[in-house]
Formats: sequence, C-alpha cells, structure tokens
Amino acid sequence: MKIQRRNRANPEFSLAAMTDVILLMLIFFMVTSSAANQSAIDVKLPKADTAADNIPNPLVVSVKPDGSYYVDDVPVNRSGLEQAIVNKLTNQTNKSFTIRADENTLHKDVVFVMEIAEKNKFNIAIATVKDK
Repeated sequence: MKIQRRNRANPEFSLAAMTDVILLMLIFFMVTSSAANQSAIDVKLPKADTAADNIPNPLVVSVKPDGSYYVDDVPVNRSGLEQAIVNKLTNQTNKSFTIRADENTLHKDVVFVMEIAEKNKFNIAIATVKDK
C-alpha cells in the first residue's frame, strides 16, 4: 500500500520578497548618502540667485564668524591652516577644496583661505545656498 503525504513542501523561490528587500536597501542608501555630505560645523551659508551643480571636493574648509577655521570638521588655528590643507591634498588627483564660510564671516578670513589656494595652485569652490 502506497502512503501519500498531504503537506508536501514546495521548494519555490519567491522573487517578490527579494525585490522588496532590494528596494528598501536602495532607498536606505540613497537617503544616507545625501546626508553623508553634510558638515557638522554650523555655518549659515550666504544666499545666491543661482546654484551650480554640487561638485564633490575631497576637502572642506569651514570658516566661522569668529574667525575660527575647520578642515574637514577638525579645528585648525590660522597659522597651521595652510599646512593642514597642503597635507590633505598632497596625494589627491583633484587638488581642490570647498570653502564653507558663514554669511557673517569677515571678508579677510575668507580671503586668507583663498590666498592659500592661489599660492599652492589649488582650485576652490565657495559653498552657497539657493535664494528662494
């Protein structure tokens, strides 16, 4: 006598569950990658009528209204700023950096950073926000 099983396991693979997981991972990485570009230094950027495309630079120099400097969110004194920038860009193919200056920062503090870029032949970008 032949006995048959009633509840036979069906070894099918469901792609619907896998596509849901892949979609959620895609959304997660898109959201976290846009947040990863934000700097921890609180600087109110000046407004501009037009905003150019965001070109990522390997280095960000932030200047606060009190004249303090930060290289990639690390505080640096004025006398060591040039050496810190040169050290960071030594092995980079794209020798450029972004200046994030607060809208209330003195002009001389921003010009000081620009002079370092000119002296060492670095390209610079100045961060702004689009005026609404």
